[in-house]
Amino acid sequence: VQLVESGGGLVQAGGSLRLSCAASGRIRSINTMGWYRQAPGKQRELVAVIISGGGSTNYADSVKGRFTISRDNAKNTMALQMSSLKPEDTAVYYCNAHVRNWPLPDLEVWGQGTLVTVSS
Repeated sequence: VQLVESGGGLVQAGGSLRLSCAASGRIRSINTMGWYRQAPGKQRELVAVIISGGGSTNYADSVKGRFTISRDNAKNTMALQMSSLKPEDTAVYYCNAHVRNWPLPDLEVWGQGTLVTVSS
């Protein structure tokens, strides 16, 4: 199973970007999907997660009201719409997925990351 992110780039503060993540390979279904980010010199942190089925979501306090996570279960894709971007949002953004692997535990997969740079 592979995850491929796209959509990163350079944007001015206050601008918007949309990140996409596509899963491929032998996939029965995907449980939780999420976006994480890692800024230079900092630990990787959770940005947002979305659960399969009903699509329950959870966001880091720092992005609530500005970012929106969504997914298309039929296509095994996920997106992160980022608005009102701030310089502190600058980081490498990683896609994460928990792929159902019954009867074994879910398989956790990471993408290679996509860089988002917000200029002031």
